[in-house]
Amino acid sequence: MAPLISIRGPVKDGGMYIQYVGFETAVSSRIYAFHVIDSPHAARDFTVTVQSEAFRPNGLKLQDGPGICFARLDHELQVQAQDSRAEAHLIIGERDIREYLVQHHPQKAQGKGKKEEI
Repeated sequence: MAPLISIRGPVKDGGMYIQYVGFETAVSSRIYAFHVIDSPHAARDFTVTVQSEAFRPNGLKLQDGPGICFARLDHELQVQAQDSRAEAHLIIGERDIREYLVQHHPQKAQGKGKKEEI
């Protein structure tokens, strides 16, 4: 297993850290693992799955895997409520991919071969 690498510093309250642990390759997906330290609460482990087909020429790059998974987990942790905690296993969907591409690879989101209309 890969060493823990912190990819995000403290959150608003100064008590939460999200650490990327590594990934495993399954038959049709990649499963990314994260460890979240949220004092004073107990540490929690999360996994985020991305289907292999998402990594294609006009889609995600393999290098985008940890970033898109981190963004989804971070979002879920930010919107969780005391009585409704984030799920321990998340799945990246088409909407997550579109939003990530718009933010990180705008030319892919628009399509490289398409001309803008004036």
